Amino acid sequence: MKPPFLNSSDQVRIISPSGIIRPEYIDGAKEVLTGWGLNITEGEYARAEYGRFAGTLTQRIADLQEALDDPSVKAILCSRGGYGLAQMIDKLDFTGFVKSPKWLIGFSDITILHAAISNLGIASIHGLMTKLITELPSGSEPTDLLRKMLFGEMPAYHIPAHESNRTGSAEGTLLGGNLSVLMGLRGSSYDIKYDHAILFIEDVAEKPYQIDRMIQNLRFSGVLAQLSGLIVGQFSDCEEDPLMMQTIQEIIIGSVNETDYPVCFDFPAGHVERNLPLLFGEKVNLNVHKTGTELSF
Repeated sequence: MKPPFLNSSDQVRIISPSGIIRPEYIDGAKEVLTGWGLNITEGEYARAEYGRFAGTLTQRIADLQEALDDPSVKAILCSRGGYGLAQMIDKLDFTGFVKSPKWLIGFSDITILHAAISNLGIASIHGLMTKLITELPSGSEPTDLLRKMLFGEMPAYHIPAHESNRTGSAEGTLLGGNLSVLMGLRGSSYDIKYDHAILFIEDVAEKPYQIDRMIQNLRFSGVLAQLSGLIVGQFSDCEEDPLMMQTIQEIIIGSVNETDYPVCFDFPAGHVERNLPLLFGEKVNLNVHKTGTELSF
């Protein structure tokens, strides 16, 4: 189920459920989204600071719970990722959210919320947060696509070919997010349903052996064998380690060599400026050709 797409004057609530956010990024995002004709509000503690967190656990839970419950809020924009949602996901009540679904927008640590929402059968948006909404030029591709998606215009992506791609076509539910965060959900009730999914993964500042450890878990636990397709986003600031004897791309493609579904590398989403929005929890068509990749919603 998709939440209702936005209309002019709809309320978007900015909250900070994880790390501290610089106030100017909230201000900048409010200015941009107001320019889209939206009514922007923010959580009481969106600018709070408590160690590395944007407020105490109680404050962060209160802001997120209020946003989930309020039927007048039509979309929730998380100000940033970082770390913090693992401390609170099991303390949230999604009853009001299910009765009045709204768009959840974010990436990185927000992967936990995407996973929880997808298990409720509700779609969400893996996309820009306040920093890039503020800093990217007006009308930039990621911000323009996010605006269009929120108002109901779905993109069709055409991505250049990558030497490690594996060709093929697949249909499935698009799920995933930050690889490290997904691994923190393994074995819990918040782990995503991988069966016949098209999995998107990205990460930042992880060492190649750490990425290998996570990918191998997905392999020997049977997750990779369940998929209909795999989309590999940006692995930013992950320095290559020649002692691993493999690149990150080789680690990933080697882990799926006993499967035959399409695999797309270098998809422009993750901890990068060209972070194209993805609609999680929605059926997509993935077509990987020798000349490039097509992803349609």
